[in-house]
Amino acid sequence: MKSETLPVKTAKIILTMLLYILIAEEQTISQWTNFQVFPTAFNQIEPTISRHQQNQQILFVSAYTINLNQRSEGTYFSTNGGLNWFGNDVCSGTPTQNHGGDPGTIIDKDGVFILTHLGNIQSGMFANVTTNYGTNWSANVSIQSNVDVDKGSPGTDDAPASSFYGRSYLAWTYFVSPFRIVMSYTTNNGYNWSPILNVNNGFGGNRSYGPAISVNPAGTLFITWASSIPNSPFTEDYIGISRSTNGGTSFDINENAIDINGIRTSQLTPWTIRANSFPVIDIDKTGGSRNGWIYIATTSKNLAPAGTDPDIVMFRSTDNGSTWSSGVRVNQDPINNGRNQFFPALRVDENGGLNIIYYDSRNSADSVDVYLSRSDNGGNSFTDYRVTTQRFRPRAVSGAGGGNMGDNLGLTSGNGKLHPVWMSNQGDDVFRIWSAIIDYTTIGIEQISTEVPKNFSLEQNYPNPFNPETQINFSVLRSGFTTLKIYNSAGMLVKVLAEQDMKPGKYSAKWNAANEPSGVYFYTLETQGFKESKKMILVK
Repeated sequence: MKSETLPVKTAKIILTMLLYILIAEEQTISQWTNFQVFPTAFNQIEPTISRHQQNQQILFVSAYTINLNQRSEGTYFSTNGGLNWFGNDVCSGTPTQNHGGDPGTIIDKDGVFILTHLGNIQSGMFANVTTNYGTNWSANVSIQSNVDVDKGSPGTDDAPASSFYGRSYLAWTYFVSPFRIVMSYTTNNGYNWSPILNVNNGFGGNRSYGPAISVNPAGTLFITWASSIPNSPFTEDYIGISRSTNGGTSFDINENAIDINGIRTSQLTPWTIRANSFPVIDIDKTGGSRNGWIYIATTSKNLAPAGTDPDIVMFRSTDNGSTWSSGVRVNQDPINNGRNQFFPALRVDENGGLNIIYYDSRNSADSVDVYLSRSDNGGNSFTDYRVTTQRFRPRAVSGAGGGNMGDNLGLTSGNGKLHPVWMSNQGDDVFRIWSAIIDYTTIGIEQISTEVPKNFSLEQNYPNPFNPETQINFSVLRSGFTTLKIYNSAGMLVKVLAEQDMKPGKYSAKWNAANEPSGVYFYTLETQGFKESKKMILVK
């Protein structure tokens, strides 16, 4: 056989490396269609989203909107589960000039839409109300006026068993020393608000920023915030948590419940943008085995389990906030790889799945994707999924102030779907709100190739034996309804990985068996004209 010359060998090595790169990139392809919620010439940043409590098809999104010198809050609505949207980039609640961004959305138990926001010509916190999808808005309702405030965050008591069912809350930073968190509540759909109530007192001279709200199934109110060092760049040092069992009248306060090392800066590398480690919170209300568990996520670095670059870290409480777990690193890319994860949004879905979305630069040193990390076991482990189909390069938004690209993303769920919202300037460099509809009942399935295979196939899982996660690849030859199910050695169904229509192509499914005992399991693929089973072994 004729030996290959060095250039031929070199060319083959290069081609092989390129192939591996392409395969690696292909495996990060999003499986969900991305769309703009409301295409416009306005910049739309700081998105937030709420879902109707009774009709899960109804969604309410808001964003801080900027067009030259005009500022307002965009309000966008869907009545068919996010398939179609309507609304306006400017809230018509008078005076229309007094809309300054930092929007918050509430759909209360009566189906009334409440928008909270900063003032513009008058400083303070304000609210507007609509009962007809934004066709008419109330005039601005003053909650706290003529004072410097920052970053309002709303929430509503959606627990029918609660003594305060239907009460809606708003928390924000009272932006004068000692920079504490304050709150107000409404019992009549946002038309009137209570006097201002203190949430915390401040800690060691620290400043309190970025509050977030959630209510547990019994009606206990939780407000969390970042406790930041008192000097620039105001790095987040702790997460504080206050708990109220009387609808916010008084609080049990823990100023330093969780130790973090935040990323507060106006120069997040390699982009000159403002970033933060404001916490997000949600509570399991499913009535299942984790009912009442509280989850908080934030961004941290240089403090385990975070690495030397910004990572998303999750903490949980299983005893109503009395104690908190150690941190769990949420994003599953290699640690200390110099890539950024920031701006988490958190949602516990109706099946008890823990879902966290965030910006992520793991696929590019220069640009970011939106990733979803999902846990089916209460945060013991996470699996990552790329949500975006196109990356974008972060930058400051003109007119938004000092390095501002916005401070947050949004996430809600309903009818077996996740609804993330994020801001992206892909395409024409105008920031717009984007979304995707994610079916979390089949979220473990990823199409890794659209090339029509030569035949059906079900591959052996890898690794095998495994602990606790394994991957199953299979090929579908013809479009049709496909199921992939896992059974234990007694023939009992333990997990449905797929139960959906699939197009021809190659697919990959991951199974996390952290909650299953060691033993022999069988997985069965059934699709048009094909059925096969294989054995796998879980060893703990």
